[in-house]
Amino acid sequence: DLSNVWALFDVYETDMQWIKKGDKVEFSIQSLPGYEHEGRIDFIDPVIDPKTRVAKARVELVNKDNVLKPEMFITGLVEAKLPVKSTAVVVPKSAVMWTGKRSAVYIKSSSDQGIQFVMREVTLGPGLGDSYVIESGLEEGEEIAVNGTFSIDAAAQLAGKPSMMSPSMEKSTDNEKTTIGQKAKDALTPMYEAYFELKNSLTKDDFSKSQKAGVNLKTAASKVNMTLFSGESHSKWMQYSGTLEKALLHVEHIKDIEELRKIFQSVSITMINMTQSFIPLKQTVFVQHCPMADNNKGADWLSNEKEIKNPYFGSSMLTCGEVTSVIK
Repeated sequence: DLSNVWALFDVYETDMQWIKKGDKVEFSIQSLPGYEHEGRIDFIDPVIDPKTRVAKARVELVNKDNVLKPEMFITGLVEAKLPVKSTAVVVPKSAVMWTGKRSAVYIKSSSDQGIQFVMREVTLGPGLGDSYVIESGLEEGEEIAVNGTFSIDAAAQLAGKPSMMSPSMEKSTDNEKTTIGQKAKDALTPMYEAYFELKNSLTKDDFSKSQKAGVNLKTAASKVNMTLFSGESHSKWMQYSGTLEKALLHVEHIKDIEELRKIFQSVSITMINMTQSFIPLKQTVFVQHCPMADNNKGADWLSNEKEIKNPYFGSSMLTCGEVTSVIK
């Protein structure tokens, strides 16, 4: 008897807070274009499936003329509202650039030179349909770009301004110059020698030499005497060394050069930040960027020569990239 059936909807874990028993669901059926129906949620599974990270929401339906068949795919829409007294700021998802660790929007700024957009990091709250709730970073009344944010970000990156595509250019206290002594600078020298060897070996697609250089970098970092750093520089060194240790933890056990390039990307961010902060080298070095690395998200590296030799693609795209900043 299919005169009454259940519609079972997958409710994602991140959306659970918006879905309640009694909510009206409007739904459509993939195999019946134009068919629209509605019902109310009469049960929500209290247990989330550990594999799919969803819970089931059940709607009981009257199946007139037996139109609804078991195992049909349906898509439901629930209208969720913020509390009446809520002061939350809600923005379209298209306005937010998100990397997993960082989220940012572009704020409209007007001056005598005209209108420009400035990147600002924000803290995301829960998703709300096609929007995000912003926990912090935005105030009511501020104007933001809601479309074309990737184009704005690319323009900022090319102009050498802070951007999501160029994390080494972020305005952060981590990158402010901090004075260290000559002994501390000398202690860091073997790290830079190993890093540049790693970079050069990756440009040549030489996995064996690249892995050896990565192990040497890991060893050199572990041998730096932390007592050579004091005050603010000590806190920064502990942060840099901890990040490098984590990134290089299993470098001697990896099996292919692409995996090593992922490690190099993480290591490079730390080496760039440390170089900009400590200025430990006598020679000029260059921060270089490839917009196509990391699945077109872009990635940076540090080079002791101005000529572009791309470590993320090696011989396949050796000259892809540009100099984004110079550290003298």
